[in-house]
This record gives sequence, C-alpha cells and structure tokens, in this order.
Amino acid sequence: MPRISAQQQSDRRNEILAAAQRCFVRSGFHGASMQDICAEAGMSPGNLYRYFPSKEALIAGIAERDRAEVAHSFAEADLSQGVFKVLEGLAHYHFAQRPIEDVLLCTEVMGQARRHPDIGEISRSFDVDVRRWLRDLLDAGVARGDIPGDVDLDGAITMLMTIADGMWWRRALDPDFDPEKIVPIFIDIMRHLLRSRPKQAGESSS
Repeated sequence: MPRISAQQQSDRRNEILAAAQRCFVRSGFHGASMQDICAEAGMSPGNLYRYFPSKEALIAGIAERDRAEVAHSFAEADLSQGVFKVLEGLAHYHFAQRPIEDVLLCTEVMGQARRHPDIGEISRSFDVDVRRWLRDLLDAGVARGDIPGDVDLDGAITMLMTIADGMWWRRALDPDFDPEKIVPIFIDIMRHLLRSRPKQAGESSS
C-alpha cells in the first residue's frame, strides 16, 4: 500500500476539518455525529479516527487552523500608515468580511465552552493568544507615538474583546444585522478607548 505524503495528509486533514465545520454549523456540536462528519468528508469512520478521535479533537483542530490564520494577519500588519489603520483593517475583516459560517462556528464553540472542559480550555487558550497579539500591536502603536503612553492597554483590550464577542453573537443571531454599518461605530469606540484620559480631581499630575 503506498505511503501517503505529508502534503496529502495535511490536505486530507484540512478536508476533514472543513467537513466538520459544515456539520457543526448545520447541526450544532451535539447534533452533528461523527458518522455525519464521515459522510460529509466522504471517508470511513476508521480512516477519520486516524486523524481525529473525537468531536473535541475536531474542534481543537479547527481552533488551531483559525489561530494560525489570525496569527498570520497580525504578523503581516503594516504599521507604516499607523496602528489605527491596521486596527481598522482587522475590524473590517473579522467583523464584516469573515464568512458567516466562521461566525456561526465560533459562537457554537463559545456556547459549548462552559459545558465541555476541553472546549473551554481551547477557547481560553485562543483568547490568551489574541490578547497577546493585540498587546504587541498596541505596544508598537505606543512606541510609534500613535497611542499615548498613559493608556490602560490591558483594560482597553478587555473592552475591545468584549465588544468583539458581542459583534459576532449579533451577526450570528440577527439576520438583519449589518456589520458594515456598525464597524465605523466600533472604530470610534476603539479610538476613544485608546486616547489619553483627563486627570481626575485630586489626581497627581506627576
């Protein structure tokens, strides 16, 4: 029997993940069985289990694939036009341009994170990575002078990620939601969060 090359294994793995994503979006995590995913991928259960032994392993594979994509988008950020231009581009892509299937899968994973410890750990790990990538980007913005040095970056990141979660949930649940109209408002909020704060009464100016 001929050996499968590493590229063929990678391609097959990606095909399985794509099939699993379609099943999870269509039927939900609980509604999609491994048999359904096998049929969607066009392969036998024995063959699929060689790649992914469980639905949780499939979610982990999808998360790793998405983590690599998001990491690449941050790594490719061109700061020559300023950090806010980069942030605006990321917001437009992830909130308005990502396929609805990605949004539905993300909210499905978020919904399962509280019930399944393994999925919860996957979700938390992804959040930690996104927070780190955002912090690196904002630190670069401070170094460039695009963001004032007195901004609470960690607090701003927490607020931006909270709003981002809400944007994805709204897009998943409301068929009339138009993210293209909301993204400019998000960008205004982002700029507000990343500006200097006026001194409070009695606060030292030093």
